[in-house]
Amino acid sequence: CVPACLCVTMCGIQGMCVSVRQAACVRIQRGMCVCPAGTVAGIGVEGVTPARGGPAGRGGGRGLRRFEEIPHTGSSGWLNLVKFWREDRFKLLHKHMERTFNTLGPIYRERLGTQSTVNILLPSDISELFRSEGLHPRRMTLQPWATHRETRQHSKGVFLKNGAEWRADRLLLNREVMMAPAVRRFLPLLDEVARDFCRLLATRVEKEGGKEERGHSLTIDPSPDLFRFALEASCHVLYGERIGLFSTSPSQESQKFIFAVERMLATTPPLLYLPPRLLWRLGAPLWTQHATAWDIIFSHAEKRIQRGVQRLRSTQAAGGGSGGAEGEFTGILGQLMDKGQLSLELIRANITELMAGGVDTTAVPLQFALYELGRNPAVQEQVRGQVKAAWARAGGDAHKALQGAPLLKGLVKETLRLYPVGITVQRYPVRDIIIQNYHIPAGTCVQACLYPLGRSRDVFQDPERFDPGRWGTQESGEGAGGGGGFRSLAFGFGARQCVGRRIAENEMQLLLMHIMLSFRLSVSSSEELSTKYTLILQPETPPRITFSTL
Repeated sequence: CVPACLCVTMCGIQGMCVSVRQAACVRIQRGMCVCPAGTVAGIGVEGVTPARGGPAGRGGGRGLRRFEEIPHTGSSGWLNLVKFWREDRFKLLHKHMERTFNTLGPIYRERLGTQSTVNILLPSDISELFRSEGLHPRRMTLQPWATHRETRQHSKGVFLKNGAEWRADRLLLNREVMMAPAVRRFLPLLDEVARDFCRLLATRVEKEGGKEERGHSLTIDPSPDLFRFALEASCHVLYGERIGLFSTSPSQESQKFIFAVERMLATTPPLLYLPPRLLWRLGAPLWTQHATAWDIIFSHAEKRIQRGVQRLRSTQAAGGGSGGAEGEFTGILGQLMDKGQLSLELIRANITELMAGGVDTTAVPLQFALYELGRNPAVQEQVRGQVKAAWARAGGDAHKALQGAPLLKGLVKETLRLYPVGITVQRYPVRDIIIQNYHIPAGTCVQACLYPLGRSRDVFQDPERFDPGRWGTQESGEGAGGGGGFRSLAFGFGARQCVGRRIAENEMQLLLMHIMLSFRLSVSSSEELSTKYTLILQPETPPRITFSTL
């Protein structure tokens, strides 16, 4: 090998100087020779994993390239942040990412305030990232949330924990929210709420809607009803009790909770790039709004938890377990208390996180799903036909019906492909990796950007087409995609995927199933949908949907 044209100090191989020759090889002083794929002749380079399955990055054929050579949006994080504020880019962060990938290619660096990330979108590169996540995967800490817990002296749930402590708590939670037996326990509760929602909506359509040849129809913005559905369903699963949001006069307390969740989500993105403890000490209005919203969320959850604890303790005193009568499911709270493996304080922290994260993240994708079904009548009829056949075969068993209608799962995945709730999934690799032929040191925040991924022509054929059926086949994603199954990441991946995933997936599928059995959907041809980002992706203006009884 010929010595030096570039010199890289590689994290994890301290004191070793790597010289990169443009044409072919890399020489590490002390005599080891490294080829551009990242392996030493006969010896693996500790801490460096070669990318597989993806195309050569910019400068392919020039050998391994330095981290600093990754295309970037500007070297000053604070100047970038000022631009974001001035141009209101936070609201359109997903579009900014898409434009930047189109300009800079499939990998770029970005600095915003205190945050620095490497952004990627191709499945082959995402696969490489997840292979290096380690035993205790880390994602970007939402520091405003963590600061709220610390300043209010609340315990943190698994969402905000890392390391061995995170893993121990997460494994205990998985048994009650992720495993198949747990899903079979709580699915009937979700089904009950979904049926009630459709029953009440049918009554409303018949009362308020116009008469048609085959029934009645009513055009509404369903978003307020979907938010109430999501909170009602979440509370039923978490606490084992209904909270009455479908009544003619739902409680102001619950409405206040929904508003607080929206306010908390809206104030999070700008706080991510600023020092929250400083803002807390200064009493900055943005921080005050954020913290007040969280206080309302915790207060609402605490009242529900206290009621649930009292009810369960009364049952125990009467000679029953926390699980209630034999075969009765009294909610995830009861299951966790009955097992006794988490302290009540940790149960409170995790139940509150599940509750706060289970409203907008379900209600908003349902808005998008109804909109896409309404403007794609052929897809709607295909889904309805499969649902009707599955329902008839299942004899009213919701679990069997879902298993017999895979298009419902495809419908949710396709909705989240085009409208991902969270627009990135982050990891901090535990060892140095190579992506797109660039060296990325261990500990770098690397994020897969889901909005541009879902709309990339390199990954999906005809990406603008709404097609739930594409998930029923092994779509090869010809071209630069590669990466096997790393195309659907709306709930994350692996040990650190969304802890409420099974609740959310089944909640959405059940409601969509009952809507397909009860209504035909349509939207006006002039109904255009624009999106905005407030920690979750949502419609700028909620779409109006026409529900027609079948």
